[in-house]
Amino acid sequence: MNPIRVTIYSRGGTLPHLCGSNFFHSAELFHIIEKSPGQRPFMAVATDASGRELGHMLAFVYSHGMWLPPFRYWQGRVYGEGDYVDDARREEVFGELLKAVTRKLRRRLCFSIEFSDLSKKMFGYRLFRENGYFPIGWMEVYNSLHSMAPRDRLTSKMLHRIDRVAKLGVETREVETDADLHQFYKLLNGFYRFKMRRVIPSELQISHFDKSDKARVFITTYKGRVIGGSLCLFSEGNAYLWYLASRRKSYPHLHPNMMTIWHAINWAWEHNYAHIFFLDVGLPVPHSPFRDFILSFGGKPVSTYRWFNLMPSWLNAIASRIYRE
Repeated sequence: MNPIRVTIYSRGGTLPHLCGSNFFHSAELFHIIEKSPGQRPFMAVATDASGRELGHMLAFVYSHGMWLPPFRYWQGRVYGEGDYVDDARREEVFGELLKAVTRKLRRRLCFSIEFSDLSKKMFGYRLFRENGYFPIGWMEVYNSLHSMAPRDRLTSKMLHRIDRVAKLGVETREVETDADLHQFYKLLNGFYRFKMRRVIPSELQISHFDKSDKARVFITTYKGRVIGGSLCLFSEGNAYLWYLASRRKSYPHLHPNMMTIWHAINWAWEHNYAHIFFLDVGLPVPHSPFRDFILSFGGKPVSTYRWFNLMPSWLNAIASRIYRE
């Protein structure tokens, strides 16, 4: 078997041409993250002895603020398992990329490294374990858009609620101006400010996404005021709802979350995407109001793993024992 060499790039100007179509591991997303304050991208590229690309993986490093010392820490994040040229060697190449990315992010003193949204629950199980990761059971939800119109998946009660709120003047649309974008950023920033695990994208980053063909920013308005919004990404024929925010406590009777999600689902269906995935619906606990709300749009729940690696090593060892299966 040909040896595999992994090179990690941290500057967009040095990136080689990359094969594949996965937006979460693309050069375009690399450049967007590179231009975003408080974040840094690392692209790991695997090649064979002749220099031919075998696959690549994009990892982000985020800076988090906190109230207690050390007041700031770093988190590494990878969505999915990467993009590969040859599926027959997918897991083999993934193992080399995983090893290189883990070593790099640990040298960057990342308090945690997280892999999520893998294609299969058991993908890379042995390789994650060998590299010191431990799994936490997670829940994902996705809606199929290719076999039935979204309205046909809703209950009559949900349809009535959506139609009633729309008649009150609530509407969802793409952002059209810089002022729209700024209002969405203010809403997002306020919504996620005290959520520990969430990284709030900068206004500049949202602007870059808005200019990309692989992303859309939607806002929900009522009487000219932004009361909800979402950021959706698109990759390989599927849509992904990445961020969702609303003023649901200020406008509970207008159901801004409901209207925002409903528009995103319909937009993806009208533009012929096969599925829409909701990237974070939380732990697979028996009763989750948010997950039940997402499922009310006709989605399907999928049990999966998220893989974590913590620093220092003793903390990672304790967590690995706690989540040992």
